[in-house]
Amino acid sequence: MACSSCSSSGGGCSTSTTSGCGSKGSCSSGCTRLNVFDWLQDLDLPSDFKGFDIAEIRFKGGRKEFFRNTSRLPLITGDAVVVEAAGNGWHLGHVSLKGELVRLQMKKKKVPLDSPDIRPILRVATEQDAERWQAVRDLETGTMFRARAVVEELRLRMKLSDVEYQADRTRATFFYSADDRVDFRDLIKRLADEFRVRVEMRQISLRHEAGRLGGIGSCGRELCCSTWLSDFKSVSTTAARYQNLSLNPAKLSGQCGRLKCCLNYELDTYLDALKDIPQVQRPLLTERGEYTLQKTDIFKRKMWFAVRGDNNWVVVPVERVREVLEMNKRNEKPDTLLVPVREEERAPDVTAIVEGSLERLDDKIKASKRPKRGKKKPTDEAQVQADRRPAPAPSALSARPGRLPPTTKQPQRLRRLKA
Repeated sequence: MACSSCSSSGGGCSTSTTSGCGSKGSCSSGCTRLNVFDWLQDLDLPSDFKGFDIAEIRFKGGRKEFFRNTSRLPLITGDAVVVEAAGNGWHLGHVSLKGELVRLQMKKKKVPLDSPDIRPILRVATEQDAERWQAVRDLETGTMFRARAVVEELRLRMKLSDVEYQADRTRATFFYSADDRVDFRDLIKRLADEFRVRVEMRQISLRHEAGRLGGIGSCGRELCCSTWLSDFKSVSTTAARYQNLSLNPAKLSGQCGRLKCCLNYELDTYLDALKDIPQVQRPLLTERGEYTLQKTDIFKRKMWFAVRGDNNWVVVPVERVREVLEMNKRNEKPDTLLVPVREEERAPDVTAIVEGSLERLDDKIKASKRPKRGKKKPTDEAQVQADRRPAPAPSALSARPGRLPPTTKQPQRLRRLKA
């Protein structure tokens, strides 16, 4: 979501001279760094409603502070405003949140409404204020490189990461990180004499340093600490052990050199899943040997065991591991670590049934193709002798005039004459 200060014609931030936000989240207004969506901005409020008089102002590096709008200025998210600086002078920032949502933010960060640290908003920034502020920002890069050279000359064990000038150029804040306590009194004197400003040294952690500088993480996205994460919690290697991650510092460390903050994102889910996983502190005792735990798949509820000196791992479900643990407590040893298989009546294979039916079908086909045994046809001599035999006398019941009985055979010569 672009800030409201983006010009409608160019599509980029009003503080940028080019079309589009080409600074990738590190523009002067910080339109994408620790961005907040004001979903109450376009709602019509009642006429007698008295709005909240505190606004959230964003500065360089995603730093945000609360300021009181004593003059009841009509502010819009993204407007550049001039605020009273801490100590003396003025500074320029951009409105990141206003209205009732600021009250919720203050409650979340435990900031009292009547805190004396809440300074007032002086006015809406003019073009002269913006030009002066931009000219001061152009000096920050050269100042940081020169300050680093001075640190090397004084041989101080510290790392300067960023410099922020106040808009009226009366004070410069140097952000550094160090492992031990550093005596930088000589450094402050030299920097104040060289740049003619009041110098303030502020130590930050490595995580805050990475958030101010920004970058792309191993996941391919912009760093969480520079986009939305503001509350840094301690991360230990125990979180990696719970998630079965390899303890490789090169893979578990972020750009800040510390363990990645994302290791804590899914830690609660793994802890809930581990409640049903048995804790195997000692090897499991069986008749075949002692099995040592090698790996655990938390969500599939499976555990891998292996005998010492054997590279073949055995996959065992969680329920079986719990049973073996109970047996070992009773000084009992199972025959094997695997779940015993019950012997059941095996049904005949489908292939045997099909092959047997095919064989029977082949037998039927072969039997149908065999020639049938019939009566032999009589030869010509046998036929002649049969024709010469006299026909038997017809009976009285079956004899009819002009027709022979059906049982007698008519001679071949008579059949021919009749035809």
